Amino acid sequence: MSETILKAEKRTEFKRSISRTLRKSGVVPGIYYIHGGENIAIKATELALRPVVFTSESHIISLQIDGEEKPISCVLKAVQFDPITGNLIHFDLIGLKEGEKITLVVSVVLKGAAAGVREGGLLQHSLHKLEIECLPQNIPTHFEIDITNLSIGDSVKISDIKSEGVTFLQDESAAIVSVVPPAVEAVAPETAVTEETPAEPEVISKGKKDEEEK
Repeated sequence: MSETILKAEKRTEFKRSISRTLRKSGVVPGIYYIHGGENIAIKATELALRPVVFTSESHIISLQIDGEEKPISCVLKAVQFDPITGNLIHFDLIGLKEGEKITLVVSVVLKGAAAGVREGGLLQHSLHKLEIECLPQNIPTHFEIDITNLSIGDSVKISDIKSEGVTFLQDESAAIVSVVPPAVEAVAPETAVTEETPAEPEVISKGKKDEEEK
């Protein structure tokens, strides 16, 4: 797994007004925590966070906090975005301990073009991220799935993914990606009455007068 450096500073003030001021200046508040350790309130520039947040790959982060001698190994645990502007407003980092498993989500990347799509099928990518548990040294960068040979009716389930030292925390029978038959439009039933077919059949009856004429 690749490593990326994130430079941050400690936060000493926690008022909402201070957090709003930080965000307006392009600085995002965050928190670093580790199991059995002390939480550290931090802040980092949005520019520095982009390689960590806006990526399809998982990274081990070398967190360099201003004033601290040694960098801290951690991973991105969660991020929050403003629902209106879409701006990053908070981030959580979780520290890594040797020999201690960690829970996180890892992205799924599809490779190739499915044969079933060329046959008229529709590609359904149902799970874009998978929740896993593993030791720090086994954290995968991402899960790559080759969909080239998927025909209509085929799928790749979580149980089909093999990754050493990784335990999947979702239902392993769940489909990650599948190729389904194209939707068939419903055909309206033919109308019983058409222009060529009268609504009521013409009735021709023979009366007494007709019989007398014979």
